Amino acid sequence: MQEPPIPLDETVRLLSLHSLRIMDSAPEERFDRVTRMAARLFDVGICLVSLVDSDRQWFKSKQGLDACQTPREVSFCGHAILEERAFVIEDAHADERFADNPLVTGNPTVRFYAGYPVHSPDGRRIGTLCLIDNKPRKFSAHEEQTLKDFAALVDDELASSAKINVDELTKIANRHGLQQVASHLLPLCERNNLDVELLFFDLDGFKALNDNFGHEAGDEALKTFAKLLLKGFRNSDVVARIGGDEFVVMMAGQRVSANRALSSMRAQAERLDSDFSKHIDWSVGRVRFDPAVHKDIDDLLRAADEQMYADKTRRKK
Repeated sequence: MQEPPIPLDETVRLLSLHSLRIMDSAPEERFDRVTRMAARLFDVGICLVSLVDSDRQWFKSKQGLDACQTPREVSFCGHAILEERAFVIEDAHADERFADNPLVTGNPTVRFYAGYPVHSPDGRRIGTLCLIDNKPRKFSAHEEQTLKDFAALVDDELASSAKINVDELTKIANRHGLQQVASHLLPLCERNNLDVELLFFDLDGFKALNDNFGHEAGDEALKTFAKLLLKGFRNSDVVARIGGDEFVVMMAGQRVSANRALSSMRAQAERLDSDFSKHIDWSVGRVRFDPAVHKDIDDLLRAADEQMYADKTRRKK
């Protein structure tokens, strides 16, 4: 049996998945409607919306299957998320990668599998819409396109789920989105002895900028600062606007440090050429996650907020 390889973007992919706050949630008619229609149209015994977590595939919607999840190491969907195309096994008994897979040799006795990736709103492949049957069959190019179209319906529903976690103005995570990611990321980093550094940013003189240039300029400044954060930090770091002119970045990994990102941000800010860009400045507080001190993201935010105000006081002297 061949276990599915780990995607190159696995860390960011999992962050995207967890930010949706959908894992282990209750069944929903909007997803079940898609799997019912697909199972009926393709005439298969099983149809699933399968989301691939770090060590399991969990089924948000399922037709014809009792199990709620299976290990990722035996999953067909773990293979299907590796490429942006349909992944089709017309006869698992004739494929050496899957012939001795326990999902083939035992329940649900998979012979045919076809899966197309489903995506988080940022485009990461987080799972599949998949078709399964207990007898082999051919799968035409036309059927692959139809499966892709059904998967796009799942993408639409996932995008709808994500809106509650995204700041409407800057299009980065909001406070709720940050909290959802942190609820998964902090325990993961604690278990694997990985560093976490949280940075709390507050724009200096933002009220004066609004007063002098107007609220449209203020909104543009907020969007500009969000872009500075996204460019300065790694694409695996969590960037959020948590309210007003307050922003947070959460970095995780081995020996993380924000020094290079902060230097990059300063250099990029100096090159801004809008009328109000010279007014974009900030104070920042930095705190490292210590499980013995910080029980959750709220503790980290409070500690980093205190450090930010200390930095603001120093900068005024």
